[in-house]
Amino acid sequence: MQTGNISCWVVGEGLAGTENQCLGIADALGLVPEVKRVRLRLPWRLLSPYLRCGHPWAFSKDGAAIAPPWPDLVIASGRKSIAAALHIKKQSGDKTLIVQVQDPRIDPKHFDLVTVPQHDPARGENVIVTTGALHRVTPEKLKQEAQKFPELHKLPAPRIAVMIGGDSRAHRLTEARSATLAAQLKTLAQKNGGMMVTVSRRTPLPCLALLQNTLKNMPNVYFWDGSDANPYFAFLELADWILVTEDSVSMTSEAISTGKPVYTIPLDGGAKRIDRFHHLLQTQGYTRILPAETTALEKWTYTPPRDTADVAERIKDLLAKRKEQQDE
Repeated sequence: MQTGNISCWVVGEGLAGTENQCLGIADALGLVPEVKRVRLRLPWRLLSPYLRCGHPWAFSKDGAAIAPPWPDLVIASGRKSIAAALHIKKQSGDKTLIVQVQDPRIDPKHFDLVTVPQHDPARGENVIVTTGALHRVTPEKLKQEAQKFPELHKLPAPRIAVMIGGDSRAHRLTEARSATLAAQLKTLAQKNGGMMVTVSRRTPLPCLALLQNTLKNMPNVYFWDGSDANPYFAFLELADWILVTEDSVSMTSEAISTGKPVYTIPLDGGAKRIDRFHHLLQTQGYTRILPAETTALEKWTYTPPRDTADVAERIKDLLAKRKEQQDE
């Protein structure tokens, strides 16, 4: 089905991690969506998604307007987006196709399609179970981004990309952990080819400084500290190995989409849900835990997941069936 004439909203809370998953689906469909960042009034703000009445009064004026004309497709994610998704479904007379990304914590039958990663519990006839988080990474995007950073091509091969997150609900990047990691990265850089290191907005400043000071003046290390254009996607394209801190489901999911060997870097803390995510990827052959002391990284192969493309194909089928029903 051609999707060029399909109108689409991405509905969320303004959180980058969940919004990017929705945008990834829209990209795969060839759509440029209108992004709606909703705000809820009390009591819906506290009780969503379990309070499923009174939705016309649920939305605060400081958020995006949820009003007709209704789109053909809504891709929503985040707990607070559920009120908007259910409201649109009802007000459109069930003409808008509602896709909910991540476990909605209520019966999936409230939506036309639900997509959840395998470490989340939701299951049902209209539930697509993915390997990890959806994303915007494609081979074409990676090649394009790599061309923007010619300095990276000068690094000796093989190259190691290191993706460092930081503090989250489940994990902490402490100075002690950063010191250990910095020493380990320095040893790997001395024993291998090139190394490309990137940090995130969640990386504590003392940890950032510690990593920079340890790796500075190494000619085969490129360190991005957030001060100029982000080479993250170029790193994914040019790396022979990818090392990712275990706090980020998104970064790990993007890393395994490349088909390259991915090591996860342990941090302090943990939680049942994200621990299950990493355990599944390890047992399925996608990732391995970075050993505490190693100078040689191993090579292994796997078929990279195509989660975002699979979800987009399912949506195309549903849109085509809905059009056929409307034309009858």
